[in-house]
Parts: sequence; structure tokens; C-alpha cells
Amino acid sequence: MIIVTGGSGQAGRACVADLTAHGYDVVSVDLAPPADPSVRHSRVDLTDYGQTVAAFAGIDDRVDAVTGIVHLAAIRAPGLAPNPVTFSVNTLSTYNVFEAARQLDIKNLVWASSETVLGLPFDTPPPYVPVDEEYPGRPETAYSLSKLIGETMAEQFCRWDPERKIIGLRLSNVMDPEDYARFASFQDDPLQRKWNLWGYIDARDAAQALRLALEAPLTGADVFVIANADTVMKRPNGELLDEVFPGVERRRDVGEHDTLLAIDKARRVLGYEPQHSWRTA
Repeated sequence: MIIVTGGSGQAGRACVADLTAHGYDVVSVDLAPPADPSVRHSRVDLTDYGQTVAAFAGIDDRVDAVTGIVHLAAIRAPGLAPNPVTFSVNTLSTYNVFEAARQLDIKNLVWASSETVLGLPFDTPPPYVPVDEEYPGRPETAYSLSKLIGETMAEQFCRWDPERKIIGLRLSNVMDPEDYARFASFQDDPLQRKWNLWGYIDARDAAQALRLALEAPLTGADVFVIANADTVMKRPNGELLDEVFPGVERRRDVGEHDTLLAIDKARRVLGYEPQHSWRTA
């Protein structure tokens, strides 16, 4: 069985659907109930360590024989709660998930880190483009700091047990297909979406990446940038960068509309390949 924490959220709904479609036995644990009544769900507060251990150990006929965890539950963005609340909830819940899995010897974990670790909202320009996993984290908010600390915790949990796998996916701005109607409003002002280099991730492709990370025959802690293969803009990258980030180094050809959030590592290691684009939706 695979537990998806935060299975009622945007990425969580897509993840539950994708794993189910691929034959996995899935249960969502979340404070919020699922919109789809067919999804198995248990209400769990992951900031409470006792509840987290009890949920992962088994809940009557809902949770049993857990082999992997996809941890998506969190305050999902900066500004949705006071900074100390965001930091506390995200950091504590991630620790509780990692520690409960360790105590129960569940070695396969995938979790949602964030593109914000790369230095978003890029009021200070990125060191180069496309941005990737190679430069140190640059958190600019309490939310981003909580995600960077999660990545550091993952490294230490895997140092304690080299057979453990904890993969963090630095997900870009998650979009459902119905969100694509808003993309027309981005086109006239390149500054409106410069905060994440005009990136996005279709929820279905986020779900694909989560499943591939869960299936990957890896050990240890690692992180991957996960975005769609293109930007949200009709204007070519060269024009956008000349106007908004003229002094930023271009480490390779950025293509006309290729993502500036580098997904090369995810493609190479996980076999990730985005299947959806707003341009063809």
C-alpha cells in the first residue's frame, strides 16, 4: 500500500489518481476529505507525531502493509499563513513523516520540496539559466526555508540508513487543465510571471514524476527540479531574458519556449518526460 499525505490537495488528487490507474493500492491521509468519495481517506494531523506513527502503522481496514509514502501535505505556498505557522507546520510535519517511516522501517519516501528553494521569486536574479539542482539553496521566505530544511533532514535520515530512499521533487507552480484559461493574461507583461522564470507543472505531470520517483531503484537522498517542458509564455525565451534578466548567464541554448527550470536530471535519472502542455490543451 502507498500512503499519499495531502491526497486531497491539487497535486495530491492527481497523484492518487495516477497511482490508482497504474495498479497501486492507495490511501490518502489528510485533514481535508477528498472530493472524490471513492478515494480511501483517513483524517490525520501530521504535525502530531503520535497520529503520524499510528496512521503509518495501520488504521483498521483503511491502512495496512505500507511500502511507500508520498508526502505532499503542507501549507502549500508563502503567504497563506503567518510565517512562523508556515515554517512550523511544514518542518514539523515533514520531520514526523520521515521519523515515523524510520521507526516503522518504511524505506521508500517521495516528498514535495519546491521550486522556491532555487531562489524564487528571483528579485535577486538566478546565477544562470536554465536553473538546476547544482547551486546551493537560496530560500527567500519561511515557506522556502521549510522546504530547504526538509531537504537537509532527508540527507541526514539517509545518512543514518544508507538503504533508505527519500527523494524530494522541487515542483513548479502546479496547474490543472482548467487553469490554462488564465495563461492569456500572462502574455502582455513578462514581469507577471518572472518570479519563477515563467515555469509551471501540469498536475498530471507532477503525478507522473511522483510515481517515477517512487518506482526508481535508488537509495539515499536526492532532489529533482520538476516542471513542464515549456514556459507559460508565447514570447521566445531570448526576448524574455534580454528584457527581464539581461545580465544572467545562459549556460546552454535555452530554446524558443523550453523550460528555464532545468528538468534534465529528472529526465536522465527518473525517466521523466512531460506529457501535457497548455499549448495543446
